[in-house]
Amino acid sequence: MKALVYTGPEAMEFRDAGDPEPRDGEVVIEVDAVGICGSDMHAWHGHDERRPAPLILGHEAAGVVQTGAMAGRRVTVNPLVACMTCSYCTAGRTNLCPSRQIISMPPREGAFAQFIAMPERNLIEVPDTVELQVASLTEPMACSWHAVELAAAGLFEPIGEATAVVLGGGAIGLAAALALDAFGCDDIWIAETNPLRHQILSKAGPFNVYNPLSGPGPDAGSVHVVVDAFGGAATRASSTALARPGGVVVHVGLAGGEPGLDVRRMTLQEITFIGSYTYTMDDFANTAAAIFDGRLGDLDWFEERPLSDGAGAFTDINSGRAAHPKIILRP
Repeated sequence: MKALVYTGPEAMEFRDAGDPEPRDGEVVIEVDAVGICGSDMHAWHGHDERRPAPLILGHEAAGVVQTGAMAGRRVTVNPLVACMTCSYCTAGRTNLCPSRQIISMPPREGAFAQFIAMPERNLIEVPDTVELQVASLTEPMACSWHAVELAAAGLFEPIGEATAVVLGGGAIGLAAALALDAFGCDDIWIAETNPLRHQILSKAGPFNVYNPLSGPGPDAGSVHVVVDAFGGAATRASSTALARPGGVVVHVGLAGGEPGLDVRRMTLQEITFIGSYTYTMDDFANTAAAIFDGRLGDLDWFEERPLSDGAGAFTDINSGRAAHPKIILRP
């Protein structure tokens, strides 16, 4: 098969690769659409020791099943494979399974390829009315859905009465804003430093979009929920400055592990900090259902490119030339 292979820092090659070999209970899926994630970018920079080169990256996939009882069905893929027997899995918290695996990390190659192998339980059938490109957004949107669920649980007032700020207007950030809207929040801000994205973000939902480097946003200490969808030192500092006493900061982004939190202010103002990692299987299914039902908007804020042009897509994202929050590659 053909695949886009990460070969070293800021280097990708479109080349031949071995076909996937399904394990017991797994099927082969022909990939129709796969999104580029911020974690793929992190690996491309050479900053993720969990993703050593050479490796096929990519985990936001949808396609058509080729083998087994589901052959011919259009599916979106939950890329996180859990053991389903540990105490976390039996409690429904599959994202915390100690032996979890995810495609795009060894030993599982990713979805920037013509084919992948996955357990049948990780697949959700896509209605004929939903394009597979849209269905491939389920994975990043499930990350944000999970984060908003955690935020809602941590608040001491209904989320419908909250002011929320999302730091970062990429796919995870926009998905968090859309999830907040679906959960009933009606005062949502998106902080995005790339002006190319502002028009797309403003059209995607009832959001107040601003550039935190130059434009006015919410007052410091006034925000009930802050979703850090970037996850760097600067956004961590902003999140603790924005949160009101008793507020909630949900940290989703993984840009870096540098310091940034104002722990003294968090302690004095009882600000809750929650780390949010991926999603449970229920989160993934609920997000897919919300997408299929149209509860998360038109989802027309992505750009499509051939998988063979994937290296250029990484370069454009890195340089800030990509206006859309998501680039989807088509094998």
